[in-house]
Parts: sequence; structure tokens; C-alpha cells
Amino acid sequence: MDSAEQGLTEGDLHGAVVRLSDCIQLMQADLVHANPTPENLNHAVSDVLMYDPLDEWTSVDDRIILAVGLTCGSADFDQLLHRASNSNAAAVIVKAHGTPMERLRSAAVLHSLAVLVAPDNLDWTRLVALARASVMGAAADSVSGVRLGDLYAFANAAASLTNGAASIVDPLGRVLGYSTLPGQPVDELRRVTTLSLQEVQPPAFDSDFKIVYASAGAVMIPGVDEEMARLALAVRAGGELLGSIWILDPGEDKREPALNALDRMAPLAGLHMLHARSASDFGERRNGDLIRTLMDDPEHASFAAAQLGLDAANGLAVAAFSIVRPETGSLESVREIQRLLHLVTTVCNIQFNTSHSALIDSVVYALLPCEGTGPRAAHRRVVQEIGAYAHTISSYPLIAAVGGIAPRVEDLPASRSEALQTLQYLLRAQSPAAGLFEDYRIPLNLLKVGAFIAETGLSDVDDITKIQAHDAQQQTDYLGTLRAYLASNGNISAMAERLHVHNNTVRYRVSRLAKDFDLDLEDPQKRLWLWLRLTTMDLGG
Repeated sequence: MDSAEQGLTEGDLHGAVVRLSDCIQLMQADLVHANPTPENLNHAVSDVLMYDPLDEWTSVDDRIILAVGLTCGSADFDQLLHRASNSNAAAVIVKAHGTPMERLRSAAVLHSLAVLVAPDNLDWTRLVALARASVMGAAADSVSGVRLGDLYAFANAAASLTNGAASIVDPLGRVLGYSTLPGQPVDELRRVTTLSLQEVQPPAFDSDFKIVYASAGAVMIPGVDEEMARLALAVRAGGELLGSIWILDPGEDKREPALNALDRMAPLAGLHMLHARSASDFGERRNGDLIRTLMDDPEHASFAAAQLGLDAANGLAVAAFSIVRPETGSLESVREIQRLLHLVTTVCNIQFNTSHSALIDSVVYALLPCEGTGPRAAHRRVVQEIGAYAHTISSYPLIAAVGGIAPRVEDLPASRSEALQTLQYLLRAQSPAAGLFEDYRIPLNLLKVGAFIAETGLSDVDDITKIQAHDAQQQTDYLGTLRAYLASNGNISAMAERLHVHNNTVRYRVSRLAKDFDLDLEDPQKRLWLWLRLTTMDLGG
């Protein structure tokens, strides 16, 4: 729980009691109660805890415990139920993963503990945020009677409480809802943003948003020129930034009560934004599915392009982005890749006034339009700009690559393949960077040659294979000598400098190499083959 939530719980809720039944209703996460009774439904709830069997047991009184990675019948799950029941926990949430409901009900009844069963495909990260926001939201009743996720109705309620026109904005700068109460003064900036449903300046590059995001509670942002001052609050759930609420300053006499009202409604705002995002998740998944169809299924590409409203008249190019980190399954890595998706979407919107991006298999893809006389310069600029801001979302390096231009939507799979080839080459080269496919065309083509050599068995019994086997058995380094010879074009002095040995030593090594393996190093075709084999081996890692 962050500092803003902590302060609200202790200072502003005046000891309000939150019941388990209230939390279940507010979460709307398709939870199934294995053993509902009046007693456990009325159990007080204070917070949410993600359970780890290896963690030291802390106070769980009145907490909802999430049994991440545990299954009914395991020793760890049985231990959790025993400890949770003895510690007066409010409930345990678990995924069934095929366990019959009757078995879960029996375990719950045995320990006299509420057990809630979550869908197997429900993301734990989202559930934590929903559960925590529900606990806070159930305790704050400053905005009631608004359907969860209806951000326009919530904005009207917020405007009524604060006496100022309200807007709700997500981290990308999209206006998700705004108030429509008559009689409240507005300025030109408010008119522009409500008409376009988009902030003029993306939050990632706006100093006012940065001030709001860095503040623990509601703050006032002074007006500039003809703009009115604004009261603003960053909205979070479980530490995750969901967006912000902006209120046009109601005036000095009403400002302090309005700031206090904003702080009080923070938990409910988080709950509403989480549910609104859940509704929009369907649209994002559909968008991702359509982009996947474009890149994987040429037969249905034109249909997907029409559904996306994609303008492909001048061609498109696929850009691919990935964060280079040692492990990819952690909660933080998931958050980082989502932040990367937001960054790519924001920068593409700024550069091209449109964005078609999606997260597919841990890679963020964007479809880049090819407008004007120099589309590749624009493509290079956009991936470099994204790379420049990468440090704001992760401490790990970012790699980015753009495939070639696809003249038709049916050609997008080839552009995606080129982008991925370039991405993988940069990863193998351990040189995180951003570039276009043509920047690396030669090494990528050589890698294809190397793959052909391996697939057709041309390397099975050639000289390089023999030298490798000898080096491995005799602990020699003839391959290193050959590599230096080819890289130096047979120049003895250059080889000696490269190998840090005397010229005579180089001559001896070369003569032994030629004699022991019957190599005619004067034959240009032989040298070409040896160079090709070594180069493709080195490029392929």
C-alpha cells in the first residue's frame, strides 16, 4: 500500500468497516465463493496479501490472502489455510486448476475460512490491484451510486463534489471521461482536450503531469497565460499508475475543500479506472489479434486492415521492440513490457499521428506508415527516440528493429520476419541498439548462408569440422590461427600483431596448419570457403 492510500485509510475513513461481501461485489472478478456463510461474508477486510510459503509469517488479521502458485491438496496450501484460519484472515483466493469445487468447499469448511475461487486465466497482477482497490473503495463512500467503470458518470460526481469541471486521463494522455455539468467554467485547453479526447502534450513529456505523478496527494497546478489553474490527483492501485483526475480550479474559497475531496475519492477513482480498463482490455486484445492476423495470415490481412481502419496505401513497415533482461517471467518484467507498449504507442502517436501497436509473445510490435519522401528516416528517428526514453521504463537495455517496407498488407509477414531477424541478431551480438533491417543486411544474409550450410550437411566433414575436433582433443588453437590468417589476408606482420606473438611464431603456426590439415591456403576458392564457414559460425554464436 503506498503512502497516499495509507494516509487515507488512517485519517479520512473514520474507522469505516469494509466487509468481505462488499469487496467481492466491487471486484467483479468472477470469483466463486466455495463456502458462503453470513459469518464469513460479514468478516471485516483491512488489506490484501500475496502469500509466499517462504516468507516470514506476518500479521494477516482481516486480510484477503492470494494463494499464488498453490493448488488445493498441496502441503503448502493446507498449511496456508491452517495459518490463515488461526490468524483471523478474511479469505483466501485460489485458482482451481481442475480441482473439483466440492473438494475446495470441504477444505474451506474444515478450516472455517472463506475460500474464493478465481478463474484459471485471471491475471494475478490484475487481481491484486482489483482486490486492493476494492478494499479502499468500499471504505470510501464519497462517490456512490455510480456504476463501476462509468468514468463519465464518475467525472460528473467528482465535478459536483469539487465544484469544478473534471477530466479523467490515462497515462498515455487519452481522456477517458469528463464532466458535463452545466454552468461550470471551462477554458480553451479544456475544450480542445474534450473534443479530441486527447491531451495536447503526452504525459510522458509534460512537466505538469510529472509533478502530479510525483505527489502523494492532490495538488494545484497554476495556470499559464489564459489557462485556468487546475487541481490534479494521480490515481494508483497496488502501486500501479492508472492515470489522473484534473479539476478546473473552483476558486480560492473552494480550493482546499476540493483538494480534500479529491484525496478522499482516490481509492474509488482507482476502482473505477481498473474496471474501465478491464472493459477496454477486450478492445486491446482484439487490436492485438488483428495485428497478429496482419503479420501471420496474409489470406485474411485485408479484412484485419479494414477492421483496424489501417491506411496502407503508401506501404507499412513492422517495428519490433524488446527489453533485454536475464529473466522474463517476473512481475516486474511484465510491468516493464507493458510500459514499453505504452511508450511505443505514445511516440508513434506523436510522430505519425496514429498508432497501431500490440504486445505479442513478449515483443512489442508497431505498424509504421511510409509517408513522404523519406519514410526510412522517419522510421529510424522513431525507434531512436523510443530508445532514448527506454531508461524511464526499465534499467535493462532496449533493442529495436524495423523490417523492410511492405508495399501491401499481404507483405507484412516478410517485414515482421526481417524485424525479428534483426532483433535476434542484435541480441546475439550483445550490442543493444536500434536500427533498420538494411543496416544489418549483410550479416543477416550471411546467417542465412550459414543456416543453409548446416541444413544441407555441407559442414559435416569439411576442414573446419576437422580442425574443431583436433582443437578440442589436443587443446590446440588452430582455428584461432586460421581466423587470424583470413582476417589479415595472410599478412604475417598483421597476424603477429593480432595474436601478440613474434612473426616467426606466426610462420610456424601457419605452416603446421597447412601441413597437418592438408590446406592449400593459396587457393582462393579454399580461402573463400574457410572464411565463409568461420564468419557464419561467428555470427551464429
